[in-house]
Amino acid sequence: MGRKPISPTYVLGVGLTKFIKPRGKVDYTELGFEAGIKALLDAQVTYDDVDQGIACYCYGDSTCGQRVFYQFGMTKIPIYNVNNNCSTGSTGLHMAREMVGHGAADCVMVVGFEKMFPGSLQSFFRDRTNPTSTTVEMMKQTRGITNAPGAAQMFGNAGREYMEMHGAKPEDFAEIARINHAHSKRNPYSQFQHEYSLDEILSSPKIHDPLTKLQCCPTSDGGASAIIVSDSFLAARPHLRLQAIQIAGQCLATDADSLFNRSSISLMGFDMTKYAAKTALAEAGLSAQDVTLCELHDCFSANEMITLDALGLSEPGKAHEMVRKGDITYGGKCVVNPSGGLISKGHPLGATGIAQCVELVWQLRGWADNRLVRGAKVALQHNLGLGGAVVCTVYKRADGKSNLDVASPPKVGYNPAVEARGFTRKQVDQVRSHKARSEWALGETQNQVEARF
Repeated sequence: MGRKPISPTYVLGVGLTKFIKPRGKVDYTELGFEAGIKALLDAQVTYDDVDQGIACYCYGDSTCGQRVFYQFGMTKIPIYNVNNNCSTGSTGLHMAREMVGHGAADCVMVVGFEKMFPGSLQSFFRDRTNPTSTTVEMMKQTRGITNAPGAAQMFGNAGREYMEMHGAKPEDFAEIARINHAHSKRNPYSQFQHEYSLDEILSSPKIHDPLTKLQCCPTSDGGASAIIVSDSFLAARPHLRLQAIQIAGQCLATDADSLFNRSSISLMGFDMTKYAAKTALAEAGLSAQDVTLCELHDCFSANEMITLDALGLSEPGKAHEMVRKGDITYGGKCVVNPSGGLISKGHPLGATGIAQCVELVWQLRGWADNRLVRGAKVALQHNLGLGGAVVCTVYKRADGKSNLDVASPPKVGYNPAVEARGFTRKQVDQVRSHKARSEWALGETQNQVEARF
């Protein structure tokens, strides 16, 4: 049976916390609350307007989502808890769009949060089969296994294969990291805001050839939120249409059987990314050549390299040439990761996909004026999780204009795209449920969040 047409859906409001080193100082309840309140304020709605809620996280017990959402209100709405590895956040956005686009809701709130452990990613359930065990076994048979972190080995091997097949050099991967670190300097929410030279990146500790430490994303604590609404929701609130960003195309895909064809690039989900991008762009009536603004899943510089190819932003096998020409930064063909990407902004798994959405919404509204990709009319998002799943999303201004025509100005007293600030108790009171709020459910969270401001 073919896919039924989907009605127009929009991102109306977004919110983001600073991404920070995982030191156990901030709990997920605070991260989710801060991001959610900011999104509600940005959308100029209250929690009573929300029909369904989606919580996105990987590390936490069941129903962490309810624990976060109950702080906004206890209105009996359905709340879903989503875990889809590193693509968890954008999987939540995909669910929200499906709900709204097919008439199950008019307003869905998505909140992603993650409280992580220092160091590389780890598995916790040692008494059962790891879902990526077949992927690891294929890597073992084709490239062997070292003592490096597993993810760095897998993506590093993809980088090696790209070098062998297409002639890329270690300097090309380092240049990707250099650009992302340079971009993040202008993002007030980034975990790292230090700019590095190419030599500094190449001489940082070797993790797994061709990857050095500064080419690998860190683990992070952070939260992000988005409010997804229908066209009828906007029609009833015409004053909000100027700030709405349309989800013009989207595809959530899983792996093709080529995953196990003994290619290190295929093993990292190359074909599902290629399929998802092509499908999302086609739904939006666009091609990759129309994209001048992109947030992609650069968990390692090697993944950005192969993803430029998979998304169609470069010619097949020519991603390294795109990098050498300066075509992934300002003044080039397509500005990739103006936020700094995962490499420098950080990677709290459940929040990452939503944080990419936040950046692209700010860009298309014309608010990100310290890092604006001038003239952008559309934006492409790519969020990948091994195991596997990928979500590609295309965003457009609802009014069809470029970001040089600045959308409705921020209503929170400052520009959240360029300044990471908090909120007042009065603002919190405005957007929490007025029908069914619980101070018991909120507890000390608001005080703890305010103390960080």
